[in-house]
Amino acid sequence: MPNRQIPWSYLALWAGALLVVAALLLPPVYLVIRALEASDAAWQALNRASTWMVVGRTALLSLSVTAASALLAVPLAWLTVRSDVPLRRLWAVLVPLPLVIPSYVGAYLYVSALGPRGMLQQLLEAPFGITRLPSFYGFWGALFTLTILSYPYMLLGLQATLRRMDPTLEEAAASLGMQRRQTFLRVVLPQLRPALGAGGLLVALYVLRDFGAVAILRYDTFTRVIYEQYRTFDRSQAAFFALLLIGMTLVLVAFELQTRGRARYDQAGVRAVRPPQVIPLGMWRWPAFVFCGLMSFLGVLLPTGVLLYWLIRGLQAGETLGVLGQATWGALSASAGGAVVTVLAALPLAILAVRYPSRGSVWLERLAYAAFALPGIAVALALIFFGINVARPLYQTYAMLILAYMILFLPQAFGALRTALLQVHPSLEESARSLGRRPLTVFVTITMPLIRPGMLAGASLVFLTAMKELPATLLLAPLGVRTLATEVWTAVSEAYFARAAAPALLLILCSSLPLALLAAREQREQP
Repeated sequence: MPNRQIPWSYLALWAGALLVVAALLLPPVYLVIRALEASDAAWQALNRASTWMVVGRTALLSLSVTAASALLAVPLAWLTVRSDVPLRRLWAVLVPLPLVIPSYVGAYLYVSALGPRGMLQQLLEAPFGITRLPSFYGFWGALFTLTILSYPYMLLGLQATLRRMDPTLEEAAASLGMQRRQTFLRVVLPQLRPALGAGGLLVALYVLRDFGAVAILRYDTFTRVIYEQYRTFDRSQAAFFALLLIGMTLVLVAFELQTRGRARYDQAGVRAVRPPQVIPLGMWRWPAFVFCGLMSFLGVLLPTGVLLYWLIRGLQAGETLGVLGQATWGALSASAGGAVVTVLAALPLAILAVRYPSRGSVWLERLAYAAFALPGIAVALALIFFGINVARPLYQTYAMLILAYMILFLPQAFGALRTALLQVHPSLEESARSLGRRPLTVFVTITMPLIRPGMLAGASLVFLTAMKELPATLLLAPLGVRTLATEVWTAVSEAYFARAAAPALLLILCSSLPLALLAAREQREQP
C-alpha cells in the first residue's frame, strides 16, 4: 500500500469488498452443502468417460466462441472508432446490439431462418429447387449463434479503449517510419490487451453458463447436465456438477491472469484533449462497409425481421398481446436496480485489483469472475435457501432479485471498471492527495470522471443482461410480478412462437436503449 494512502480509506475498500465477497460466496456454500449430501453415484460420475466428454465439448465451444468473437470484435471496433468507413456512426450503434438478444430467443430465430427447413430454404426452393439446407444443429450452429450474440462483450471494451488511446503513440511510431499495419500490431494492439482479456473472459464465461442456445441447438454442454439434474429434483448431484463448472471457471480465470502480463496501460499525464485520428481506408472503404453491414444484418436485422414475421402471423391469427405493460415495467425496474447495485459493488474490487495489487486482491478478482459461471438456477436456489432460513424479510422481494443479478453479473461491471482504471495514471490521484484532498474527494472529482465511460459501459452490460436473465427471475421475482423474459419463455416453452414475438421485440427494444444512447454519446466525442 502506498505510504501516502490514508489507512481508513484502504480499510473501507476492503470492508466493501468483503461484503461483496460474502454475497458471492452464498451460492458456492449452498452448493457445497448440497454436494456433501450427494450419493456415491455422483462421485463416481468423475470416473465416467461421458462426464469428461461433456467437459471437453463445453471447453471446446467456450474457447472457439472466444476466438471467433475476437476475430470479429477487433476489426469492428477499429472500423467504427478509427476509420472513415461509410456510416461509421450508425455501425457503432448497430454492431453491439446483438448483445440484447437472449440466447434462447436468438437460437430459435436462427433455426427458424437458417435451419434445414427454415425461411431461407423456403425462399430458395422455388427459384433453385433447394429442398433442404445443411443442418444448423450441433457444434457449428452453437458456435455461430453464441459468437454473434456474445462478441459485443469484447467490442464495447475495445471501442472504449480506442477512444481513450493517446494518439501521440501512433504519431511517434509513424515518425519512426512504421507503416500503419506495423503501428497497429506493435502499438495499438498491445494497448488493447486489457480490454481483450476482460472481454474474452466474459465471452468464455458466458458460453460456459449458457443453457438456452445449446439446448435448442442440441449441443450437449455441462449446463445441460446441471439443469437436467435440477429438473429431476436431484439437487445434490446437480450441485456437485455445478461445483465442477466453477472449477472450470477458476481455471479460465487463472489462465487469463497468467497471460495478462505486467505491462502498464495508463497515460503518464492527463488524457489527451485531441481525439484520435480518423484513418482513411482507401480501396478497403467499401469492403469494410459490407463487413459492418453483414454483421449488423446477422446480429440485428435478421432476428428482428423473423420476430416481426412471427408477430404479424400471430396478429393475423387473432393472437392477443397479453399484459405487456406490466411485464415491461417489471423488467425495467428490476434490471435498472441491478445495474446500479452491481456497478457500486464492483467498484471496491476493481480499485483494489488495479491500485493495490496483492495476493488478496488477485483472489478477489478470481472470485468476481467465477461468479459468472454460476448457473442462474443455482444462484436462485441458494438465495431462496438464504431468504427462508436467514433473511426472511427479503424473501420474494425485489431486493433478493437484485442481489441475484449482482452475483450473476458482477464480472461484467468489474471488467469494464478494471479496464477504465488501468488507463488512469496513479500520479493524477497522488498529486491531488498531496495537495490535501481526501481520498473520497479525489475519487469523486478526478477518478470518477475519467472512468465514467467504463462505469456506463458496465452498467449497460448489466442492465441488458439482467433483462434477459431467466432462471433467477422465474424463481426470485416477487409474487405477481411478470417480466418480458418470463413472458417470452412461457410462450416459447409452450410452442406459442407468435405469442412470444411481441414481448421478445419489446425485450430487445428496452435492452437496446441504454446501449444505443451510450454509443451515441461516445460517438459525439469523435471527430
